Amino acid sequence: MSRILITGAAGYIGRQLAERLAADHDVLGLDVRVPDGLPFECRQGDIRDPALARWVADHGTEVVVHLAAVLEDSGDRARDHDIDVNGTRNVLEACVAGGVRQLIVTSSGAAYGYHADNPAWLDEDAPLRGNPEFAYSDHKRQVEELLARYRHQAPGLGQLILRPGTVLGATTHNQITALFEGRRVLAIAGSDSPFVFIWDQDVVGAILHGIETGARGIYNLAGDGALPIRRVAELLGKPLRVVPAGLLAGALALGKRLRLTEHAPEKVNFLRYRPVLDNRRLKEEFGYRPRKTSEETFRFFIEQARAREQ
Repeated sequence: MSRILITGAAGYIGRQLAERLAADHDVLGLDVRVPDGLPFECRQGDIRDPALARWVADHGTEVVVHLAAVLEDSGDRARDHDIDVNGTRNVLEACVAGGVRQLIVTSSGAAYGYHADNPAWLDEDAPLRGNPEFAYSDHKRQVEELLARYRHQAPGLGQLILRPGTVLGATTHNQITALFEGRRVLAIAGSDSPFVFIWDQDVVGAILHGIETGARGIYNLAGDGALPIRRVAELLGKPLRVVPAGLLAGALALGKRLRLTEHAPEKVNFLRYRPVLDNRRLKEEFGYRPRKTSEETFRFFIEQARAREQ
């Protein structure tokens, strides 16, 4: 039995993970909002709170799983940066002060950035460039730079960093799944825009594996294979609407100016230069093999969505 603290414990992945761990470990959750009825102890709190170090120490924490992050742009970049980057710094300082042996962090494939010159498959040695125009991508890059500094400053704190692709499960609903909900699937002319998906249960499974093995390192987290946007449309049974990048960028610029959309022209790169994650090291070095491929994960997501509509 280990004493484990989970930030973002009431969130989508955090709750599933905490429920699995609570059967065999002493789990303390932390979240800014704590719903009733959680089957584990969860404290209301902010990862930026100076009291975090005391909570870590009082719990006798051995492992911290850091899941708390801003997933969608709030419109307040300074606030989101403070939570993502300064909040992670506070978590790191609390771990070092409390003698935590292992810190597991869910980063993102977005840390590599959405760039035209990305290789066809990105492995963990690829540079983390992020995109300043995308808060989530930019903050994930900065968080990983912070983690790298602490690996040198505090080598006694074992770090396991997972970089997931697009996470999908039975009830996932976010800005990515919104791309699949229209009557047509949008594609950018000249781009395959491939997706790599990871089943939410594989995200939980990989974290559990990391706790059980005490692993350190950095690993992409994605199912086998990638789905080009045309294949996504085929599986959805929807027509593909192919739009030139310049035309879409112009339309978004006009819509943004007229306050008809919250999406800026830069969103075009988000759609056409998606990072495609190589999962070889996850399987061969970390020792976790995802139970669903990218296509199986997407098929599962579609099946669950259709079942709810019946």
